[in-house]
Amino acid sequence: MAGIWDHWQGKGGEAIESCSIITTGANKLIRGIHDRMPVILRVHDLEAWLDPGMEQKEVLALLAPYPDDLMEAYPVSSMVNSSRNNSPECVARLNII
Repeated sequence: MAGIWDHWQGKGGEAIESCSIITTGANKLIRGIHDRMPVILRVHDLEAWLDPGMEQKEVLALLAPYPDDLMEAYPVSSMVNSSRNNSPECVARLNII
């Protein structure tokens, strides 16, 4: 996923770090779940994404929705809604009839 990270020194001299996941409009598959999705970078775009010399228009071109035909969506347990749950069960496919 595309993200940004920065660090700086606060007014009191303390080290501060922050990061964000970049989102974009949802593709056709995700649109039924939410109107936005994380920017998912393809492997061949990683070098460009990390290049500090990239032109703004080239960077913005990477922020498109990931192709929906390369993704799969399926129902999962509501356990995924809590950060306290960290197990494979969070992403296990539910068999809904």
